[in-house]
Amino acid sequence: MTSDFKSFRYLVAGNAISAYGSYLNLVALNLYALSTTGSAGQTGLIMAVRLAVAFCMGFVSGSIVSRFNRKFVMIFGDLSQAVALTVLLTVPADARPALLYVVAVVAGVGGTLSSVALRSSIPVIVGQDQRVRANGLLTSGRSLAMVAGFASAGIVVTAFGFRTAFAVDAATFVLSAANMARLPLKLRRSESAAPSAGGGSISPMIGLRILRATPVLLVMIAIRAVDGLGSASHNVGLPVYSTALNPAHPAEFVSRFWAIWAVGNILMQRGLVRYLKKSGRSIGENAFSVGTILMSASFIIAFTGPPLIVGVVVALCAGLADGFTDNAYASRLQTVSDDDRGYVFGFSSMAENLGFGSGMVVSALLLDHHSPLWVVGVSHGVAIACGVAFLSYVFVARRREARRSGGEKAAAPLDSAAVGGEAR
Repeated sequence: MTSDFKSFRYLVAGNAISAYGSYLNLVALNLYALSTTGSAGQTGLIMAVRLAVAFCMGFVSGSIVSRFNRKFVMIFGDLSQAVALTVLLTVPADARPALLYVVAVVAGVGGTLSSVALRSSIPVIVGQDQRVRANGLLTSGRSLAMVAGFASAGIVVTAFGFRTAFAVDAATFVLSAANMARLPLKLRRSESAAPSAGGGSISPMIGLRILRATPVLLVMIAIRAVDGLGSASHNVGLPVYSTALNPAHPAEFVSRFWAIWAVGNILMQRGLVRYLKKSGRSIGENAFSVGTILMSASFIIAFTGPPLIVGVVVALCAGLADGFTDNAYASRLQTVSDDDRGYVFGFSSMAENLGFGSGMVVSALLLDHHSPLWVVGVSHGVAIACGVAFLSYVFVARRREARRSGGEKAAAPLDSAAVGGEAR
């Protein structure tokens, strides 16, 4: 399909609206679960169910987005969540606690399908040469949505109640689905169901077989999963750390941090696109590893209690590095052929959810015995170690290849056929 950035901008706007609903729902649903059940354990279990379902969807999401029209998959992902929230609003009050688990399941299914379908469709919508720019717009929209969703959730619930919060959630998903339905995007299913795969294989096995031909992508996905462990640690640790800093205003630090983080994320997307356009370069796996290292280091420093100005700079750096890493990762995976891309992103989704979900559980347990700095330092330290190890391996491999070729220019990247000559 030829590049259609006008339609894609509308798609970004709709995705940002549904992302706002997702983040608002994340807070409101947890608060409502705690209010209705009176049990922190059940509240945590509902979150665990949501994450577990998102992980399990990795087993089928690749097949679904490869075999069905991706536009319809994204519409289904939004409408299913809107329906679940509407049912929650209309059932009797005594039935709602049990229904919360259903809402969590639907959120895991719908959110994962929409994400995998959208990320695998970007090169089809805008063209391979515009995918970094498109990923930047998409990430910027979601960053704004995250800050707005988290910041407004408490206000909406406190001022208008849970019913209004869930109604707003449902409305955002309906608006996103309606926006998607009207866009002239012809996201047909892939021409073939992963030619490299066996007939009856499940999605992760198909994705793994595809990735074996480009092992560098498999390493990137593994680093991304470890990075999910680190992300979980700072998501769990930030509220605890913020409360310890200012018990009278526990949300002050965490709100400021995420707002500055979002600014850095958005600035990176705009700056990255301009730089790549001006220089003619592109981003690859080495850049992704460097970004992961810098991002993890920034989050660790944020928990050391830096002065206000230094803290602002650190939060900005975390956002810059996070935005760069996210774009580099998605853009690199999108170089896979359209027939295989859905399976690769399905495998990636499974790995990311595994890292983040297990990280949430482990971090919560560790925070009962260790400081937030210790938990975040260990978790993000592992991500830093993986990034450094990967960069070292690539450097040694290229030096060896250069010597083998008699001192000529170093050979192309480890899987050059798939990279297409991307600069590092």
